[in-house]
Amino acid sequence: MSFFDILRRPEYVAVMTDAGVQVLQQHGDAFSSGGIAVSFSVLSDRVTVSLTSPNEAIRHVRMRWHGDIPGHIRVLGDHWERGYGDLEWRGIVPERPLPWYFLTSDGDATHGYGVETGGASIAFWQADTAGVALTLDVRNGSKGVQLGARTLTAAHIRTRRGASGESAFASASALCKMLCSSPRLPSHPIYGGNDWYYAYGQNSHQGILGDADRISELSPCTSNRPYMIIDGGWSPNESNAGPWDIGNARFPDMPGLASQIAAKGVRPGIWFRPLTTTSDAPASLLLKPRPIGPPIVLDPTVPEVLQLIETDVRRFRQWGYELIKYDFSTFDIFGYWGSTMGAGLTQGDWTFANRSITTAEAIRGLYRAIADAAGDAVLIGCNTIGHLGAGLFDLQRTGDDTSGRVWERTRKMGINSLAFRMPQHEAFYLADADCVGLTTAIPWSLNRQWLDLLARSGTPLFVSLSPDALGAEQAAALKDAFHSAASPQPPAEPLDWLDTTCPASWRLGNATVHFDWSEPGGASPYFHS
Repeated sequence: MSFFDILRRPEYVAVMTDAGVQVLQQHGDAFSSGGIAVSFSVLSDRVTVSLTSPNEAIRHVRMRWHGDIPGHIRVLGDHWERGYGDLEWRGIVPERPLPWYFLTSDGDATHGYGVETGGASIAFWQADTAGVALTLDVRNGSKGVQLGARTLTAAHIRTRRGASGESAFASASALCKMLCSSPRLPSHPIYGGNDWYYAYGQNSHQGILGDADRISELSPCTSNRPYMIIDGGWSPNESNAGPWDIGNARFPDMPGLASQIAAKGVRPGIWFRPLTTTSDAPASLLLKPRPIGPPIVLDPTVPEVLQLIETDVRRFRQWGYELIKYDFSTFDIFGYWGSTMGAGLTQGDWTFANRSITTAEAIRGLYRAIADAAGDAVLIGCNTIGHLGAGLFDLQRTGDDTSGRVWERTRKMGINSLAFRMPQHEAFYLADADCVGLTTAIPWSLNRQWLDLLARSGTPLFVSLSPDALGAEQAAALKDAFHSAASPQPPAEPLDWLDTTCPASWRLGNATVHFDWSEPGGASPYFHS
């Protein structure tokens, strides 16, 4: 049997403090050294890990369960935030960090191990033939958290033993449902337009109204009307940063634009980047800069910053926007994209203003503030940490950007993200694998397939529709796609995902559909980002 029991106290526990590593010794239900204690509450269906350290700043808690794991299994992990075309089933790689959860498949049964969503630490697993390790990153920025007198509930560990003959996809989906008890899900399927992948920030008030016209005309006449998202390019400065109280010269009337979009029978949506600003903000509101990344980042642990962001979100709602997409917050906090974080996540010497909470708590506090201010608006988290945001946004952009310029980016990022994040769909949120960039630069033969897969996948469908790419064939396909996307569809299942990073065989409803994702020369070995 390949299932590995970790619903017990581990054999090894260590902590990394700002001063170095300390191996803790077991005393009853806890492992301790000096004033530091890591305790384990073991129940039949979970293990709760708690940390106390009144005097020393703690960076990481590391634990390991010893035991035998078959060497022939395949292993799937998640990602820190978005996927970058690199999610995949692999053999055992002992040093490979497996963020949040992992699954093992022995060809007959698939078993799952993870931490519950919404936790107070950033977690990753490692697996090898001699055991399983879990590291809980409880840092505050790049330094240890200063807990003082409080006890931190660092994680709730869950496992799921798969049944013989159960598909790996069914096992992964069931694990994700187990890890999130209260997802935030919209009341209706989400579909429509987003201007980014044809305009790339160079749109206008009139251009968006033209987009809304086309989306409206192509959509079915149902009570579930489409959205039109104004993506980056409307802010009053060239850096796509705040303040977010007015638009630029191309967008002189943001409330009026929302009203005009709605008059066309389309739901208005808007993009913003909550943590960056070009205003003369006092130093007390700013996050200490990291070695790379934007120079002016607001600190989400400062109450005045959260009030500012809440005011922005409420303003969008007052303007009439029914969907809010917020972006870049993970990069703005850590200074790195998920693809380059590694197990270290961040570098440099920086902390939040509030040293008593973990980075995970700071991030979840940001998401909660946006959710509270948004009311019943649909929220899309982009460059967000899904495991921390589950229950606080309706959709997550689960992969890096697709493209209206280069098909290889869509093939690598979009298809991989749709397949390997699909188990999170309707378990954590609606999984948004990003747009169809419908332009003359992308072969229609490929975009047509991507459009068809998204439309029938049960996930959100957004199309960036360049006016010069809309012919009779494209219009007919879009009408069919929007008709499908406007109604609930069963989640698509990648049938060959154990064997490839780019699944071509999919179960869509009761049908098995095969796609050809390759350009004539095949996948590019030179495309990396």
